[in-house]
Amino acid sequence: MGADTFPLTQGTYLPLNGELVLASGAGFAAFDGSWDPGCDSAATVRFTDAEHHAWFDPTLWQAMSPSGQLEPSGHIFSVDEERVPCHYDDVIFQPETSFRVNLDSSQQVIHLRSISLMGQELRSPEAWARYLRGPSAPLQFHGNGTLQVTGTGCPDKSGCACGNAPDGHRICAALLEASGRQCPALTCQSPLQPLGHCCGVCGATISLDFTPDFDLQKYRDKLVQALLSQPKYASVRMAISKVHKAETFLGVIPRSPTPLIQIVLIDDGVGAQTGTAAEQLAADIMEDITQHGESLGIANGKMEVATGSTFSGQVGSHASSRMAAGMVMGLLFSLLLLGGILLLYRKGKLR
Repeated sequence: MGADTFPLTQGTYLPLNGELVLASGAGFAAFDGSWDPGCDSAATVRFTDAEHHAWFDPTLWQAMSPSGQLEPSGHIFSVDEERVPCHYDDVIFQPETSFRVNLDSSQQVIHLRSISLMGQELRSPEAWARYLRGPSAPLQFHGNGTLQVTGTGCPDKSGCACGNAPDGHRICAALLEASGRQCPALTCQSPLQPLGHCCGVCGATISLDFTPDFDLQKYRDKLVQALLSQPKYASVRMAISKVHKAETFLGVIPRSPTPLIQIVLIDDGVGAQTGTAAEQLAADIMEDITQHGESLGIANGKMEVATGSTFSGQVGSHASSRMAAGMVMGLLFSLLLLGGILLLYRKGKLR
């Protein structure tokens, strides 16, 4: 365009899904008619790289309450993989905003329960398919992944794993890039490494084996109301969710991942006090499991801690009376079977 000016007359509008393309070196200004652009001092303005926004960047997402308000930063947080929309989440792009998101993924399909954008809430596969055929979708989403709206929530009361583990490396790369490409320095020795979290933490983790009676939402509410709300735990934050732990046979042969409930507890302690409040809360949770685990649908619990004054490691475990009784009965049955075989052998009826 050189030094020429091509004004848009007053009352000229661009469509919401339109593009204004400027040649290299061209300038752009907008005003309401009461301002003379020639009287302003010169300045250089740079637009953000629209291609840089990636779906698996946790820094671009904010948790919302069911009422549509931003979740306050309180007692509950999410491990890093769950800071990106999970398979049963609702996704909202604020009305009257433009965006372009890279969907590059290790998964062919990225599942969602619903998506709201351009003032529309799409909650069914059919409605989403119609939107994808429209003119806006290709401008808003690009990359090798595909979004799929299912319209269904998690069907299991014990919770559902987030489903972002295959793209965990993308999530961590985006976080580390935003924080200077390294995890923050920690004061505890041998920090814990929660599943689905990019960096180590000081505090405590609890792994729960559960039965069909376990209800994740009810148990989360119980922990918040009965323990986290106590003044002595005001500095503690908790993440609780279902995760899948990789398993191997003899340390070599991969086995099917084991589902478990992971509780991560961190606090604001510093120095030698780092993680001590989280450790105390974890001990209270384990004590409650000892007393009420069976009625809560918890079969077994294992706790690990890393504070400013201790090494990380397993410091406590609990098996419910149901599991303990099963183990005892199994042992007795094995002894009876072995005794019967030995008796038959001595009588010469078994060789």
